[in-house]
Amino acid sequence: MKPENLSEFSDENLILEYKKIKSNKIIFSFIIGITIGIFFYSYVKNGFGFFTFFPLIIGYLLIKNSGNSKLLEKEIMKEISKFKLNKQYKIVQILMKLL
Repeated sequence: MKPENLSEFSDENLILEYKKIKSNKIIFSFIIGITIGIFFYSYVKNGFGFFTFFPLIIGYLLIKNSGNSKLLEKEIMKEISKFKLNKQYKIVQILMKLL
């Protein structure tokens, strides 16, 4: 998903996307921890070798991908705040009409 398409979503969909990103962060953190653990186990068991660094490469790719999700998370929060401001503005307009 690209940040340009976020304005087309409703506020409920934005909140769902935000929750997905949060759960993905937890999953990525767990996988990164596992890859670091595999690296250390492989180092202790076999020493440095060609296959020792594969888990670190996978961890690096996950960390690189998490940078994209941080950007997307910021954009989603901006859109959610816009929806909240629009709702508050509409409520104020309705109240002003009643007065």
